[in-house]
Amino acid sequence: MTVSESVTLILTTVPDAATAQTLAAEALAARLCACVTELGAVQSRYHWQGAIETAEEIQLLFKTSAARAVELERYIHAHHPYDTPEVLSWQATASAAYGQWIAAETQRPLHV
Repeated sequence: MTVSESVTLILTTVPDAATAQTLAAEALAARLCACVTELGAVQSRYHWQGAIETAEEIQLLFKTSAARAVELERYIHAHHPYDTPEVLSWQATASAAYGQWIAAETQRPLHV
């Protein structure tokens, strides 16, 4: 009996609520992920083009299967408004039921 499942988590930040909503909705509609959690507003400080910048951003945490992770990362890069978007990906262990739900939701064919 499996007590846990492997899932992939992908974190990104976006500049505003409209971008967050669009990126999440389209990734869900394409079955690239089973869930997107909007972690809320954060303040990021970072080096960019020779200066230290500060920006208010919204963090998004995508939950997907290992089978869809690369495709989801490509989607984020292709649809992200930043030149160099933050896309962090890691494997996590989920409960069996939650991991199986993620796998099932990301394996369904796209209904167009």
